Amino acid sequence: MAKCDICGKGAHFGCNVSHSHRRSNKMWKSNIRTVRVKIGESAQKVHICTSCLKSGYVERA
Repeated sequence: MAKCDICGKGAHFGCNVSHSHRRSNKMWKSNIRTVRVKIGESAQKVHICTSCLKSGYVERA
C-alpha cells in the first residue's frame, strides 16, 4: 500500500549509524495519501505521494 500509483515511489532502506559507528537497519517511508481522483468520468480512490499531488499530476474529485 505504501507505494505511489503515479510515480511508484515507496519505502527506502538504509542504516542508522550511531556515534560509536554501530549500524542498525532503518526504513524511510514516503508521504503517501489516499485521495479520490477523477479518472475518466468516474471518481476512484488512489494512493498518491504528496509530491505528485502538489505537482498536479491528477485532478481531485
